[in-house]
Amino acid sequence: MTSFSCKVCGTAFEVPQTALDKYPGWEPKYCREHSPKKSAAASKKSGGGRGGGGGARRTRVKKMDEGPRLTTSEVLAQYADPGQDGVFTDGSCTPNPGPGGWGAVWVEGGEVRAELCGHEPDTTNNRMELKALVEAYRMLPDDVDVTVHSDSNLCVQTVNQWAPGWAARGWKRKSGPIANLDLVQELWALVQERPRIRLQWIEAHTGHRWNEYADALAASWMRD
Repeated sequence: MTSFSCKVCGTAFEVPQTALDKYPGWEPKYCREHSPKKSAAASKKSGGGRGGGGGARRTRVKKMDEGPRLTTSEVLAQYADPGQDGVFTDGSCTPNPGPGGWGAVWVEGGEVRAELCGHEPDTTNNRMELKALVEAYRMLPDDVDVTVHSDSNLCVQTVNQWAPGWAARGWKRKSGPIANLDLVQELWALVQERPRIRLQWIEAHTGHRWNEYADALAASWMRD
């Protein structure tokens, strides 16, 4: 089994290796609960199509590559300051796999202290999420006491739960090779060098100014 992080709720879910082998390059984005197919079936069943009745509430799963992304200036104008310090990261890929970008912003007292972003022409969503964290840790001083926020629960679990055991076993696991091992090892080394930094999951696309800001940074290559 290989673990992925749902882009809607952030929950980690597993997909059998046989399914991944059947579709090379496929990286699932949604857990079973938020599968677009399930949402469409539920909408149809409840009469949620055009002219449908019953007052049933429809849930629509928004694809991360759907529609234009906001600029950082638009994010600041649209979303209120949550009064939360820290570093916020995001990564995205359109399509997945394909060209992608990453972004990281360091906030103190409601002001941007530093920000970084980058782009790769051929990558995956998970690699961009990891790359954003790598660059975020790199830009922070070794002795800083701060929380880094990522909306990829897979990346957060990788650092906080799985990496210590993988490292102890020589970067091996029973279920098969570790995906994106180069970035995982690089991130883990940075985590060891900066023990006062905490890594925490944040729910994506809920209107949190700095999560949206990091998303705008990650998508800036699409506008440039």
